[in-house]
Amino acid sequence: MKKSILSLFVLATISMNVACKGEKENVEAGEVATATAESTTYVVDTKISVIEWIGSKPAGKHNGTINLKSGEVAVMNDSIQSGKFVIDMNSIVVTDLKAGDGKEDLEAHLKGTGDKEGEDHFFNVGKFPEGMFEITSITSENGKATVNGNLTLKGVTKPVTFPATVAYEGNNMTLTSDSFQINRTQWNVNYASKSIFDDLKDKFVNDEIELVVKLKATKQ
Repeated sequence: MKKSILSLFVLATISMNVACKGEKENVEAGEVATATAESTTYVVDTKISVIEWIGSKPAGKHNGTINLKSGEVAVMNDSIQSGKFVIDMNSIVVTDLKAGDGKEDLEAHLKGTGDKEGEDHFFNVGKFPEGMFEITSITSENGKATVNGNLTLKGVTKPVTFPATVAYEGNNMTLTSDSFQINRTQWNVNYASKSIFDDLKDKFVNDEIELVVKLKATKQ
């Protein structure tokens, strides 16, 4: 009888853990914001706009950039109503290493353009050449904006929120985020994740990727 009660308790505990994990992973994306007919369109300057990233592991960290392929922001009365940005995943660059010092190998590993075995370790740009971010809402308080949106990577869409500073000067608009983190495993970027794989010891890569978004857009 005691053994039966213990078995039921263990089963219930496992079920609760699985349910909680599923709840965390299945956070739904929000409804994309729409602009009014009176809004003004700002087109993102893809030569200047960039997403800076930092990835870390016990042995250290690497940092780099990703470029945007395109982007538009709808603005009315200096207030963002909506926005859509296409991320060029083929543009992943490692900036803390020099050519010949492992830079090319790490970039190929992140993109999945090296050996066949590693193509899906990180972002698999051959299959998923583009990512996307779409604003669902944006609020401002004391000169600081809170940007809510849907981030799509590897065909998976999850909600993301980050604080940012938005400024207007003439026909130009800039948006610069504070540093924020996303958990890469929510987008099936699972390589060397200790939350996914057991017995990695100190050979893991942290789940959290640190990001800073820097956008410049011009009124059309």
